[in-house]
Amino acid sequence: MTTLDEPRKRGLGRGLSALLGEPVAVAVVESATHPVRHLPIEQLRPGRFQPRRHFAQDGIDDLAQSVREKGILQPLLVRQLANDSFEIIAGERRWRAAQAAQLHDVPAIVRTLDDREALELALIENLQRQDLSPLEEADGYQRLMQEFSHTQEELGRVLGKSRSHVANMLRLLALPEAVKKLLEQGHISAGHARALLTAADPLALAQRVVAQGLNVRQTEKMAQSIARGGEAGEKKPSGAEKDTDLIALERSLSNLIGLHVTIEGQSKGGSLSIHYNSLEQLDDIIARLSSGGLRE
Repeated sequence: MTTLDEPRKRGLGRGLSALLGEPVAVAVVESATHPVRHLPIEQLRPGRFQPRRHFAQDGIDDLAQSVREKGILQPLLVRQLANDSFEIIAGERRWRAAQAAQLHDVPAIVRTLDDREALELALIENLQRQDLSPLEEADGYQRLMQEFSHTQEELGRVLGKSRSHVANMLRLLALPEAVKKLLEQGHISAGHARALLTAADPLALAQRVVAQGLNVRQTEKMAQSIARGGEAGEKKPSGAEKDTDLIALERSLSNLIGLHVTIEGQSKGGSLSIHYNSLEQLDDIIARLSSGGLRE
């Protein structure tokens, strides 16, 4: 069997197809070598590599109603543990819904997977389902890139998303924790959050967005106004208005590395600043600069 320890030139899709016997997409299907089994509910355990942080109870209840009426249409993907229990790699929501529907067993395909394979499949399977929160999605992309050396382009191709979508979601991880909490709680959208990335004080602007009920476009305009020294921003000295080309370059660099970038200077020289919110972000940008990772 091809494993994920092979040289990275094979690409993401080929590695997953080797694990699942599929062309590219991650789908749990029955085959002659991996038949569907019915496993007792109590023998299954949540996966250690589950990227989902929250399971909305109303969503579980809706799925449980569907399970009562139609059963579980897609089997879970699991691996067997040493104590005769099984760890869920893909399908924890279905397992939770089956419990709510008071089923005694669930259909599952048992695979032999090491920790590395289990983590990659759990991340990919959940990302393909498109029902993760924005930050869960961004965390999934980051883990696949950092732990498995996948590029944004590879992820976009195998998940059916554009490279720019992957890049924009990754940028959300640069937000302050307090702003991330507002996003997780649904007080602001991913569109709001991306607009806040260019603000000198994302939290202050986020609180204003929530208080005034601003839409994404209004948030973008306010962030731009503050950047120019307008409303709620520091007044710049006369004649010090930043060149539009520099502003565009700042935005382009911010999009590329996922952190807020400012450029100050005149025709003869200047300075470039990368703003980080944690030591982990600092370590990441240093590593990427050292390895040439900014070229993606």
